[in-house]
Amino acid sequence: MPGTESSHSADVRSAPRLRGSGRTAVVTGASSGIGAATASRLAAEGFDVVLGARRLDRLEPLAASIGGRARALDVTDPSSVEAFAGALDRVDVLVNNAGGAFDANPVAEADLDSWARTYEVNVLGTVRLTKALLPALRASGAGDVVFVSSTAALVSYEGGASYTAAKHGVHTLAETLRLELNGEPVRVLEIAPGMVRTEEFSLNRLGSTDQAAAVYRGVREPLVADDVADCITWAVTRPHHVNIDLMVVRPLAQAAAHKVARE
Repeated sequence: MPGTESSHSADVRSAPRLRGSGRTAVVTGASSGIGAATASRLAAEGFDVVLGARRLDRLEPLAASIGGRARALDVTDPSSVEAFAGALDRVDVLVNNAGGAFDANPVAEADLDSWARTYEVNVLGTVRLTKALLPALRASGAGDVVFVSSTAALVSYEGGASYTAAKHGVHTLAETLRLELNGEPVRVLEIAPGMVRTEEFSLNRLGSTDQAAAVYRGVREPLVADDVADCITWAVTRPHHVNIDLMVVRPLAQAAAHKVARE
């Protein structure tokens, strides 16, 4: 019909962004890195932020500084997840950030304990908490489930099989959940960062300060945690009919996992 397209465009332009006031956001792995930065950014946006992590000694000062709430959470422990979920009376946004890489071995030298740990925290832990909080997210009437995956969820590389396998699992989880929740008032969003320099990720993976530093050596301006937090916050504050299915974010110096400009 004449005028329909322009009328629709005007409606979209006028749709309000979702502000944080009155909304509760849960951030996992919030004691450091991307999780801590995301909790801070969401709090600044007006969200009531619930910070979940194992290390309460780090979590509590951060929560106090941003006006959030610290709650002990180990996503690999069913009883911890149950207690965490049971203490919440409202959830509008869940940021599944807890995860990590714990080795860089080739498949021929695979440490299966490391593989199990990687899968447990990145995949099963994410499923566990998402399942526990889905009823509250549905009840909110405008819920968001954010999966913080990685470019490792989209491409494989040598020495990264345990991590890439787990993050591919997270990517598939996001895609499947989006299909299953189609028609319901819950968005499923995935943020896939490339090279991000944080205090712990490469150290936990490589076990050496020198080796961790070498990952970023010569790279002009790798991403930092605040960059990813900015992307997450932008995604969850779009009008709720706008779904950011997948956002891949890399530093300018990184064209692909294997292609990084170094000075």
